[in-house]
Amino acid sequence: MQKATVYFTDFHTPPFGDSLPQKLKKLIKKAGIGQLDMDGKFVAIKMHFGELGNVSYLRPNYAKAVVDVVKELGGKPFLTDCNTLYPGKRKNALEHLECAWENGFTPLSAGCPVIIGDGLKGTDDIEVPVVGGEYLKSAKIGRAVMDADVFISLTHFKGHEMTGFGGAIKNIGMGCGSRAGKNEQHRNGHPDIDPDLCRGCKRCLRECANNALVFDEQTRKMHVNQENCVGCGRCVGSCNFDAIAFKDSAANAMLNRRMAEYAKAVVDGRPQFHISLVVDVSPNCDCHGENDVPILPNLGMFASFDPLALDQACVDACMKASPMPGSQLARNMQKPGFVDHHDHFTNSTPDSEWETCLEHAEKIGLGSRQYELVVMK
Repeated sequence: MQKATVYFTDFHTPPFGDSLPQKLKKLIKKAGIGQLDMDGKFVAIKMHFGELGNVSYLRPNYAKAVVDVVKELGGKPFLTDCNTLYPGKRKNALEHLECAWENGFTPLSAGCPVIIGDGLKGTDDIEVPVVGGEYLKSAKIGRAVMDADVFISLTHFKGHEMTGFGGAIKNIGMGCGSRAGKNEQHRNGHPDIDPDLCRGCKRCLRECANNALVFDEQTRKMHVNQENCVGCGRCVGSCNFDAIAFKDSAANAMLNRRMAEYAKAVVDGRPQFHISLVVDVSPNCDCHGENDVPILPNLGMFASFDPLALDQACVDACMKASPMPGSQLARNMQKPGFVDHHDHFTNSTPDSEWETCLEHAEKIGLGSRQYELVVMK
């Protein structure tokens, strides 16, 4: 497959020079966003608005920069995301919008409306074919996402407790799935709880939206109701004592492959452009109602027409960086008996895995892992 082109700029700005939003505008223009015909077209800008309590999500200023460029090109932009499976402030459109507003994403700050892609209850979706899919023949995508004429992803590149990192493919594949679509991607593997490690603190119980966690008052231990579990992994990330893990070792790999197929369904055959910012690289997803200190330094902004090449370029940059002192990654590497995976994301969260996502994405034709990096000063 032919090499893709990925454009990059760092976060340095000289005194009295361009601001970071201005630098982002210059980057995406240099990367060729103007090649897209947006004149009079509806343009979906897919991003994550952050769970309430989390402050590592992308600032609205970056969204406004992209919105401004889209408007310059004659487009009609809107910011969008789809509802979540888990409890929190983004599980239906009303709370999701309130969460977005509280986190700063308003028409005034972002320069355009916010539309929840799969409707009020997460049921407004459309079946989209997965061309070349091996695990799925169709994907359940939020209707507003597919109604748009042009698709842009604006991604906060960070760690993730299951998929290693959350990049463009995850932002598109998991993020654009309706609630049914997210369930379809997650439901292969179910976790188990080790009673010897469980402290009975019930912290995980607050994360389960499906009545899949049951607390035994006699033993003071938590158990998984396998009938109700959808395998979303929220409980795994919530446990501070490593008591919860997936019993199916292929669960993460299967999630990664389905996620790649969902991403392909979203972008296939339509005008698209992708942006990722490697900044505030938290160890876990912005879906958490909290965020730990970054595991890696702020590295820069990346843009490409190819979401797979974009993810590969971002992860390559991350692997070259040094862990942040005091972070989850640095602490793990200092533990007795530490096994070095030579991978910052796996070292940060040993149960996570990301390679299968990029491998499968390339296999089904989502893009290329081979890229040329063009640096913009």
